[in-house]
Amino acid sequence: MTQEIIKAYEKIRKALTEAPLLLMKDWNIPFKLYIYECGDGLGEALHQVQIIDEKPTEGPVCYISRQIKQTESIYGSTKGSAYTPNRHMLRWQIAIQEYRGNMRIAHKEGDINKNADGLTRWAFDNTTDNPAYVPLEAEPQIPIESIKITNIESKFF
Repeated sequence: MTQEIIKAYEKIRKALTEAPLLLMKDWNIPFKLYIYECGDGLGEALHQVQIIDEKPTEGPVCYISRQIKQTESIYGSTKGSAYTPNRHMLRWQIAIQEYRGNMRIAHKEGDINKNADGLTRWAFDNTTDNPAYVPLEAEPQIPIESIKITNIESKFF
């Protein structure tokens, strides 16, 4: 990377995150969340379709990205999109459960998912000043002796 390329990238990144290019979120309008993962980083772009100049226009409300941690880099591309430990997935399942029927999840190829894909290519460092920061310490290990199965017949959900 040359200094010229780095400066050009920083200029574009600054332009993409300053007004008037970011829309003000409107809680009464549905959101569109674009997510992409590559070997270098995670990128997300939150969009809404709002009326601008009397025309419905889709635009970004928020961009966020972070670099992949070293422990996450061992996952294959098929697992990278769902690297999160199960307890975190369970929290998300509970959090979005009330929206069942009001949301649609669809796959979008990387070459047409450029808003989120581009954020993964030069993702922000995984530091505390990044809103997407994830601590580097390992997940706490639960000793197998502390796990007690009370009723194997009951369903978890």
